[in-house]
Amino acid sequence: MADFKVGRLASDIQRIISGKMHELKDPRINGSMLTVMKCDVSGDRSVCRVYISSIEGYEKAKEAVKGLENATGILRREISNVLHIKKCPELRFIADDSTEYSQRIFGILKELNIPSDSDGEVADEYEDNEL
Repeated sequence: MADFKVGRLASDIQRIISGKMHELKDPRINGSMLTVMKCDVSGDRSVCRVYISSIEGYEKAKEAVKGLENATGILRREISNVLHIKKCPELRFIADDSTEYSQRIFGILKELNIPSDSDGEVADEYEDNEL
């Protein structure tokens, strides 16, 4: 039962931070396309790790993390007010490069030029082989 509450708290925090990010006036946050990729709340609900990604790249995400660290007090107050909790978890922001990584993997897979059938499926001789 505790895992359910922690998961729900994490998704609520993710939703609140995503909505509040656009209202912050810090140019490091406001001027870029940011996404809250994931929130992980510890089992005792004292720490929440927030993973931030930017479409413009990993460097822009690291810059935004610095801006979000400066706005931690505003975000914690908003989380406490919306969720009606006495003690809001400590927010730790982490720049996430998973979008760049997935784009790099997609580019590699695209370069492989695996032949496909007319249906768009991979040919039979490639289905049985392990990569």
